[in-house]
Amino acid sequence: MKVIPHESLGGHLAENVIHFARFLRRAGLPVGTGQVLDAMRALELVGITRKDDVYGALKGIFVSKQDQVELFDLGFSVFWRDPFAHNAALMVMLPPNKMDGLAKKPLPKRIQDAWQGPGRSPQRPKDREPPEVNIDRRGTASQREILRRMDFEQASAAELAQIKRELQRMRFPWRMRRTRRTRLHARGARVDLPRTIRASLKTFGEPIRLQRRTPRLRHPPLVVLCDISGSMERYSRMLLHFVHALTNDRDRVSTFVFGTRLTNITRSLQHRDVDVALERVRSEVVDYSGGTRIGPSLRTFNRRWARRVLGQGAVVLLVSDGLERDDDDCLAEEAARLQRSCSRLIWLNPLLRFDAFEPEAAGVKALLPHVDEFRTIHNLQSIQDLAKALGER
Repeated sequence: MKVIPHESLGGHLAENVIHFARFLRRAGLPVGTGQVLDAMRALELVGITRKDDVYGALKGIFVSKQDQVELFDLGFSVFWRDPFAHNAALMVMLPPNKMDGLAKKPLPKRIQDAWQGPGRSPQRPKDREPPEVNIDRRGTASQREILRRMDFEQASAAELAQIKRELQRMRFPWRMRRTRRTRLHARGARVDLPRTIRASLKTFGEPIRLQRRTPRLRHPPLVVLCDISGSMERYSRMLLHFVHALTNDRDRVSTFVFGTRLTNITRSLQHRDVDVALERVRSEVVDYSGGTRIGPSLRTFNRRWARRVLGQGAVVLLVSDGLERDDDDCLAEEAARLQRSCSRLIWLNPLLRFDAFEPEAAGVKALLPHVDEFRTIHNLQSIQDLAKALGER
């Protein structure tokens, strides 16, 4: 792309920067008015004669976290490559087999929706107004059904917000388990002899009314081990919303995240406000969207936390794609030890959404023999199926 000088744009450069900021905001980046003003000042300093200078200046202003770089790069290329949206519109509207090389892979849904949103395009001459396009949507699936089956990777920012609200409204039919502890019950099978004797003192031993007890019911402990590496970023973020709903719907939920190290975030997720809880998680975790060391992370959990949180029929959810960075042989050993320590080890892998998935990666091969159940976790429907399966056990 060749950056057009300010004079050739007819004095609309400031308006185009504002449109670009709105475009990024609809795509999911936290862009504010102050950043827009800073971006204009930065362009005044670096000039607009070189593409790299414009890219670097805008990226330095609008990007504040590493996980925003990819989204910004896609948005920059779509917005500034073709100011009149001809190619971008084709990439959005045409089927993949008719793109004729316009894109190597489909754009993320957030970028597509941000481009199609109101006020999306830069200032254009009046004689270049785009034709009106009317799409007949009769016969399509309902919006709720589409949302339930939509892959998190392809969801727009607005659709992700709707999915998060659905996760917060979920209710889980938990199946309670009998424990060794008992509680008072009028028709209990066991007689509480000490309480019966104390009660008989009020009537001098006559008559005696038996006090009975019955086993106490509790939720079995649930432990979540969630991979937050770069390849799992979108799925782990959505799953943390699900785990937050779990934590506030029942007791004895312990949550750990790992990338290159293991972090216990159980207390942070106990806050009732999901936004506050996840902000605390982000402040605690230092290896978000980085590499993956599954074996060493499981070793840390087995040695430091397993005896504290695994017991009384605990269920473990291991959320990872199994793409181990290290060639350490400890992964299979630690996975086997984890399986022996809990009543059930469930592996949630978003790669299972592909019909052609084959366990070829070394990490996947090491983990598979030591899990009790293998499930996908890539959309709202898969999370609802998981919640139902947990309630039936």
